[in-house]
Amino acid sequence: QVQVVESGGGLVQAGGSLRLSCAASGIDFSLKTMGWYRRVPGKRRELVAWISPPSNKGYGDFVKGRFTISRDNAKNTVYLQMNNLRPEDTGVYYCNDVSSTSWGQGTQVTVSS
Repeated sequence: QVQVVESGGGLVQAGGSLRLSCAASGIDFSLKTMGWYRRVPGKRRELVAWISPPSNKGYGDFVKGRFTISRDNAKNTVYLQMNNLRPEDTGVYYCNDVSSTSWGQGTQVTVSS
């Protein structure tokens, strides 16, 4: 079962950037499609971005070219570079193996206007 530790969240002004990191263990990371998710106030958890083992990628419609997902298989780590952040991006961000139903603690992202 996958275990993840997310980091890199924080408080940033609108238009700013953050880079989230997720260290995964308990799985053969290089074979897994990994995803970043978020739970923003008043909404259910939603998929932000995903990346497959050969590094095919997909993004939620709300990303609109602002975020980039990447992975380092040697480090069992997946990243989410977030640029041009908006107040509506405020929430808790989680990463996971897309086939898993267990979740880590997430990392809080707060974007001030």
